[in-house]
Amino acid sequence: MLRTDLQHQMLPLAGSPPVRWRIADGLVPYDEAVATMEKEVAAIGEGLAPELVWLVEHPSLYTAGTSANAADLIEPDRFPVFATGRGGEYTYHGPGQRVAYVMLDLKRRRQDIRAFVAALEEVIIRTLDSMNVRGERREDRVGVWVRRPEKPLLPDGTMSEDKIAALGIRVRKWVTFHGLSLNVDPDLSHFSGIVPCGISAYGVTSLVDLGLPVMMADVDIRLREAFEQIFGDTANESLNEA
Repeated sequence: MLRTDLQHQMLPLAGSPPVRWRIADGLVPYDEAVATMEKEVAAIGEGLAPELVWLVEHPSLYTAGTSANAADLIEPDRFPVFATGRGGEYTYHGPGQRVAYVMLDLKRRRQDIRAFVAALEEVIIRTLDSMNVRGERREDRVGVWVRRPEKPLLPDGTMSEDKIAALGIRVRKWVTFHGLSLNVDPDLSHFSGIVPCGISAYGVTSLVDLGLPVMMADVDIRLREAFEQIFGDTANESLNEA
């Protein structure tokens, strides 16, 4: 079955507490983010804490997923490079990009990782739709893509398209971590130091690059609305309450 045809809703069991919704202030160092995720995932898995979505921005860096090909790191000295346990290949994180770390207990929802990936894609697609941007999934490449009819056709004669959001997840005892990144207004030239997600035939874009002068806070509101449509209720949590 295609990811497009999967049932995207992944609501929790009745009586489950709302997902904590946390937005970090400033730029979060990547190693600190991973350490926080490890702690939170352990607590969620043991039933000691509600599920969590943590929105962050990182300083400029590259991460290498479990399928990363060393040849795709074109400029290894440009930014710090972090090996990470998430799925996928190389990606860039930096200011102007909204990273959402999604820590959910699939035992309370659906123990279906493929459906979870499709559900995250659907959150991004609905977020973009609320800003009149048509995001699309591709069955042969994970993430969300935007058609660019104003650009030259690809060598095979098909329409150009750019990636606007990436996904990379890890699951431990059915608790998810890592998540998604949505390009709001990052420096797109920083993607040139890698082959993003191992795909060289397509470009990378952002909301601002598409002509939408949106603020991160506005995107966060729309992202939360879309998340709740798919995954259920959330509740505010500030970083200093964690």
